[in-house]
Amino acid sequence: MSKSWRAEASAEEKIWVPRTSLGKMVQEGQVTSLQEIFTQGIKIQEPEIVDALLPNLQQEVLHITLVQKQTDAGERTRFKAVVVIGNGDGYVGIGYDKAKQVRTAIEKATISAKLHIIPVRRGCGSWECGCGESHSLPFKVTGRCGSVKVDLMPAPKGVGLVAGETPKVVLRLAGIKDCWTKTYGETRTIPSFAYATFNALKNTYRVVSSKDWAR
Repeated sequence: MSKSWRAEASAEEKIWVPRTSLGKMVQEGQVTSLQEIFTQGIKIQEPEIVDALLPNLQQEVLHITLVQKQTDAGERTRFKAVVVIGNGDGYVGIGYDKAKQVRTAIEKATISAKLHIIPVRRGCGSWECGCGESHSLPFKVTGRCGSVKVDLMPAPKGVGLVAGETPKVVLRLAGIKDCWTKTYGETRTIPSFAYATFNALKNTYRVVSSKDWAR
């Protein structure tokens, strides 16, 4: 093994040194799931926590655009990226950031998405199905961002994701397999459309159902 190869390998293998008490608990094995973190209402401040607890995380770049700003030193050009992450099984996150290079913008947006990951409540709320499985939503939820409003409604098994391309990505990474959608506003604005869908999924845990009272 050559010295140059060893240097490259050591550079790629970054050792995580936790900076928060939550990170130390995760690394020591005291916290073994994201559910424990959200139940206690602890804020995630290190993306490595998500990497450690969700090793099968998927990522998809939704949008990349060129952003120009006029300054005293001249025109400054940067790239803005919107990234969605999820494990396809009840967790999804979305983030955006800017950088001079596309790759750096995507990396920074991915970190932002991990820090804003949320749990998604799934179920079978369609009166046409009633299978009791977690393939859809338990009830109707609504999300807004800018001029965009999105209604997500439970659908019976086999319907699929009846939605545009942008919300389809968010719903699929969240683990929603069947869903009806209704949209309002300027849905051609991809970031707003994606965040409206994300905010709707966030509301699945802001509504208390009869099953929650029974627990």
